[in-house]
Amino acid sequence: MIAFRHFALRRGSRLLLSDIDLVIQSGWRLGVIGRNGCGKSSLFAALQGQVEADAGDLDLPAKLRLASVAQETPMLPDPAIEYVLGGDEELAAALRDEADAQERGDTEAMARAHHRIEELHGYDARARAGRLLHGLGFAPETHEYAVKEFSGGWRVRLNLARALMAPSELLLLDEPTNHLDLDAVLWLEEWLRRYQGTLLIISHDREFLDGVIDHTLHLDGGGAKLYAGNYSAFERLRAEQLRQQQIAHEREQAERAHLQSFIDRFKAKASKAKQAQSRMKRLEKMAGTEAVRAERSFHFQFAQPDRVPDSMLQIEDVVAGYPAGSVGDEGQGAASTEAKVVLGDVRFRLEAGERIGLLGPNGAGKSTLVKTLVGELEPLAGERKAHKDLKIGYFAQHTVESLHAGSSPFNHLQDKAPGVAAQVLRDFLGGWNFAGERAFESVDGFSGGERARLALALIAWDKPNLLLLDEPTNHLDLDMREALADALAGFDGALVLVSHDRHLLGMVCDSFWRVADGVVEPFDGDLDDYARWLRSRGGKAKKKAKAAKAGQENSSAEVSAPETKANAADERKVAALQRENDKASRQRVKKVETRVAAIDAELTALEAKLADPDIYNGSTAELMKLSQQQGRLRGEKETLEAEWLELYESLEA
Repeated sequence: MIAFRHFALRRGSRLLLSDIDLVIQSGWRLGVIGRNGCGKSSLFAALQGQVEADAGDLDLPAKLRLASVAQETPMLPDPAIEYVLGGDEELAAALRDEADAQERGDTEAMARAHHRIEELHGYDARARAGRLLHGLGFAPETHEYAVKEFSGGWRVRLNLARALMAPSELLLLDEPTNHLDLDAVLWLEEWLRRYQGTLLIISHDREFLDGVIDHTLHLDGGGAKLYAGNYSAFERLRAEQLRQQQIAHEREQAERAHLQSFIDRFKAKASKAKQAQSRMKRLEKMAGTEAVRAERSFHFQFAQPDRVPDSMLQIEDVVAGYPAGSVGDEGQGAASTEAKVVLGDVRFRLEAGERIGLLGPNGAGKSTLVKTLVGELEPLAGERKAHKDLKIGYFAQHTVESLHAGSSPFNHLQDKAPGVAAQVLRDFLGGWNFAGERAFESVDGFSGGERARLALALIAWDKPNLLLLDEPTNHLDLDMREALADALAGFDGALVLVSHDRHLLGMVCDSFWRVADGVVEPFDGDLDDYARWLRSRGGKAKKKAKAAKAGQENSSAEVSAPETKANAADERKVAALQRENDKASRQRVKKVETRVAAIDAELTALEAKLADPDIYNGSTAELMKLSQQQGRLRGEKETLEAEWLELYESLEA
């Protein structure tokens, strides 16, 4: 249990958190949300002992093992898998002791080290580290690459893998989905649902939060309020609370006006003076319910393109990849000495108004395709044809880093439009929330979200008719992501989007293309279908590996005649056993389907209860119980659906 008692925290002269009373129970998966600058990261720093409370107390369990993602990754020569293994510090120390004892020939010390490694489950640790790396998108051959050979985004993933490797009772994750693509986000979501300790997550990805958390902590105006349930439940609860608060405020204001009217009319009359005095006292004692202050939502838009040609861009029979001497879009390892083919025989056509989301596993070539569409990468073969009026707005994962150090938003825009009047530039920047003196501040002091917003503003200035956006939501908060979704929904040109944000993809894309196994093809389905495809892809890969291993073993063995008969008998036994297993699997499939149908019915009933406004006026304990029940049922349903898919594939095979 973690307890904050009258806790307050400052950063410089600014009071971030004030008089916080909060208890976080063991095993909770808590999403910490709030606008940028409200104190989320500072709260994490306090939990890690990096900053001290300015008032009050923070009580943590004794000997609490805490894990978090490091902000920096040193340029080490160590292999990636060894760096991840180092996240388990106790195991790393035991392995060093074992190596030292072997070098000295000290058998007694070696025995102690062996015993300690077994206690820490150390002999399968390398396999666990490999699974973490694989889940976060590292190809098997890259596990032995030196840490320094990876690009910045991939080193962030290494830090995340190292944090997940560390045994912990408390795991702190600050924006863990930044620098991940969609399939890595889906994998991480599954991993975190199985995590046994207490989990605190800062994230601006609402779908990710909905899939992981069971409680929500909202930081706002120096305070902190705890809600049971995931992010969607928080939104419903908060909206209802704000509605009730506004109703109470309006009722109180009406009563105040009535009392004041009586006082004004009768305070001078001797016969009514006593009643007037009574009402004055009553007026003074009224608590004063605060009116709901509408949080100023941020809106922007992409201007109407000057012209949107019908046939904008097409690539025919293209082989996409990287010439000799380049690293490629994976950012893993050193530059190749030969041209690297990523995608073959690509036929991709963009018409006016099309809105396409690109889906695909890590390193499959989504960024390569986007760079080829932009023209940044020349096709290794084939042809790229662009309309003469095509005007591309391109946001790449490195766009934010390309802003000029020391320059202001006004300087950046003036460089793009040197002859335009200063007031026009200032008005445009104001529409992107760089108003007043903010337009002249150096970008060096901007947050990641502010820098991303400026990069998008500079793209919008050119009035593109085709937007190619590769992970534009990194560092954007929830409000900015909603604003971006609204702006893209209202954009009149064409759009190609790569994003790990499922909410954004679902809001703005009309169709999806899958990039996998060197092929680009239309994907017939939605994002839930894609998640199922990823799971089935993993299952098929495992079966293929097992089959290959079995084939190697069979081909290497010499079989005699008696052995052949024995093998035939064994095969008949295996076939009979397989039939029994199939029968059991079919029965289990029916049971799973029945249970899933029952869960759907229970969830429908629960959602109806949670949608009833009267429940929010009742017992908080009852509300928490319903939300927790909803979370348990959703988790059970996901587990059963995954089991059903595995059983179905097994029966098909």
